[in-house]
Amino acid sequence: MSKTKRIAIYGKGGIGKSTIVSNIAASYAENQQVLVIGCDPKSDTTRTLVGSRIPTILDMLKMKKEVSADEIIYIGYNDVKCVESGGPKPGVGCAGRGVIVAMNYLEKIGAFTDDIDVIIYDVLGDVVCGGFAVPLREDYADEVYIVTSGEYMALYAANNISKGIQKLKSRLGGVICNCRGIENELEIVNAFASRINSKIIGIIPRSELVQRSEIEAKTVIEKYPESEQANLYRELAETIYCNQEFTIPKPMEVEEFEEFMMENGRV
Repeated sequence: MSKTKRIAIYGKGGIGKSTIVSNIAASYAENQQVLVIGCDPKSDTTRTLVGSRIPTILDMLKMKKEVSADEIIYIGYNDVKCVESGGPKPGVGCAGRGVIVAMNYLEKIGAFTDDIDVIIYDVLGDVVCGGFAVPLREDYADEVYIVTSGEYMALYAANNISKGIQKLKSRLGGVICNCRGIENELEIVNAFASRINSKIIGIIPRSELVQRSEIEAKTVIEKYPESEQANLYRELAETIYCNQEFTIPKPMEVEEFEEFMMENGRV
């Protein structure tokens, strides 16, 4: 496993982290072996890679005690290996349990093979639950990136995520700004990244190509491979792959965060 690049992408639900994960995975897969593990209870990370939703590990294990690798690992675009951990129905049980069960089971069946060049975890970051810390706490991932926009709730979640990274003494590689087109967005995200002892490592602008692609259950890389948006995902993937600068974040306390947001015109 020493040669495998193991990346965790965290962010608030709905911030676009699954879109970023699937597109950088598609980019890596142009010349590398890639495994994507969806750790979001919505189980939608791999839809645009496979072309449809796939059964989750939790769902399969509810049906039978033993599940083979072929039943939970699906092959998507450019031979990306795709897995969804799954979770309970809304309002029932702990959503993070799916992540714990999935990681343990993938290890049990030997899914983390030496021929995999890149593993990417898509992890929900606005649920306070130990299960979502598993990719970092159990040493499944070596580095973490936070996806945010300049919106209040996205930055609030990003700050909370940085608290978890700090507590686990994990390596934060940077902040990805998935733009929503709000006023002074890059300035506030850059100020936020600096405030938590990090940096912006990638900027992804809004693009109608994303929605067009996702309606057809495809990545932008697959649907519009020659587009500027596809090239931006490729650039982000390359930047992450080559990144050697990591920090332990210094998150803000709640009152400090509120002051920061007021100073930057977001409250």
